[in-house]
Amino acid sequence: MLKQFFSKLPKKSLKPDSPELNRTNSGTHHAGTTTSNSSPSGTPKSNGGDKSSSGRSNVAKRTSSAVFPASVVAGIEPLIPFKDVPNTEKMNLFVSKVSLCCVTFDFSDPTKNCIEKDVKKQTLIELLDFVASGSMKFSEPAILAMCRMCAVNLFRVFPPNYRSSSHTNGENEDDEPMFDPSWPHLQIVYELLLKFITSPCLDAKVAKRYIDHSFILRLLDLFDSDDPRERECLKTILHRVYGKFMVHRPFIRKSMSNIFYRFVFETEKHNGIAELLEIFGSIISGFALPLKEEHKIFLKRVLIPLHKPKSLGSYFQQLSYCVMQFIEKEPKLASIVINGLLRCWPITNSQKEVMFLGEIEEILEVINMVEFQKVMVPLFWRIGCCINSFHFQVAERALFLWNNDQIVNLIAHNRQVILPILFPVLEKNAQSHWNQAVLNLTLNVRKMFSEMDDVLFLACHTQHREEEARLSLAAEKRKEAWERLENAASLQPIAGNTAVLVTPLATSIAC
Repeated sequence: MLKQFFSKLPKKSLKPDSPELNRTNSGTHHAGTTTSNSSPSGTPKSNGGDKSSSGRSNVAKRTSSAVFPASVVAGIEPLIPFKDVPNTEKMNLFVSKVSLCCVTFDFSDPTKNCIEKDVKKQTLIELLDFVASGSMKFSEPAILAMCRMCAVNLFRVFPPNYRSSSHTNGENEDDEPMFDPSWPHLQIVYELLLKFITSPCLDAKVAKRYIDHSFILRLLDLFDSDDPRERECLKTILHRVYGKFMVHRPFIRKSMSNIFYRFVFETEKHNGIAELLEIFGSIISGFALPLKEEHKIFLKRVLIPLHKPKSLGSYFQQLSYCVMQFIEKEPKLASIVINGLLRCWPITNSQKEVMFLGEIEEILEVINMVEFQKVMVPLFWRIGCCINSFHFQVAERALFLWNNDQIVNLIAHNRQVILPILFPVLEKNAQSHWNQAVLNLTLNVRKMFSEMDDVLFLACHTQHREEEARLSLAAEKRKEAWERLENAASLQPIAGNTAVLVTPLATSIAC
């Protein structure tokens, strides 16, 4: 079995400017190619002859000299521990071990290739310890080999049945996610990649040639994994890539924006929106002031539209954090955000309405008076609709805004405008709302307005009574007009295709 395992390893030397490298960077190159030194049966020939051996170490030594030519790894055996070679040969040994890990296995069947999987696992752990030690600077061939190994092991396309629909419907958020059977193996590769990127021995100027745009795009594609453990590792790695490779920062932001655009306006299906927003939250906190126009466009065209999908609950916390980061950076954006939320208000989705009200409260806690006055009329008209909602949680959440001292202070300074908007709403709730908790909260808010400005409250009360009387009179006149029409129609003879006016009494059905 080990013979077959080692026969899959590439023999060809990879040069930085070779076509092989270009394919590696795009994530399309795979291990397992045959070599010119392989026998017809597929087993590589050893430089020392065809003498067989039953021991694992003998098999490894016999095959590795053919698999790793001297021009690449200087004859270093991949299974030799790092401590057994001098410092001058350790980087060659590193390349040998990394190349050994480019062979992939099927982890859906735990009984297949057990020995080979164990050899690869032990080699990956050795590499992880070596990279974590930070003992020597990585050479360019070592960086190339490392990026190629990560591409071969990590970059893959998820089959359609692998993706869970748990994030496409807010009602199924508690469904158990699917876990990748190869995760124990993938986890080591992810840890190795993270240690490699964050290592002080890695020269970013050299590494950016291999951790390039293609590599980053393939990393971003993996965020659609249904395994939350993989998405968590990817989140940490991409954040470190963003921090280390400054030249790639605009491209990373643009690529993440494209994922959000596709999610909002096309598919509404993606498993990694929360993790991507969490990365963006830390990116936003590092923006310099004044904010660039590019960043404001991201707020308007990406973050605000992200409130629309039905699956908002799965990433709402991270989205709200990003929005608040923008407002804290530049308070003038508060009115833009509130207007955006009002435009996409979820009138028919009570769960999302509660989320929106919570975000509105967070914004009102930090908004300044000038920005508040720009949006207070449409905002409190919408809050009034929420107070009158028959869904008690929506009405209750809207009335809880008056528990916030900062919001009460804003309302008090602008009561001449806000109270006339809310007074009819509060009166309607006080007279007819079915929920006792909402009724009690409504009476408390009413009392707060009365104590805030008794003269204005009485004026609004008088105006409300006059408006009710006017509406009642208009309704009475409308009713009388319909009765006159009905009487006039009943006196007309029925002839031909003339429509017949049927009185309400004629259509009543006794049960």
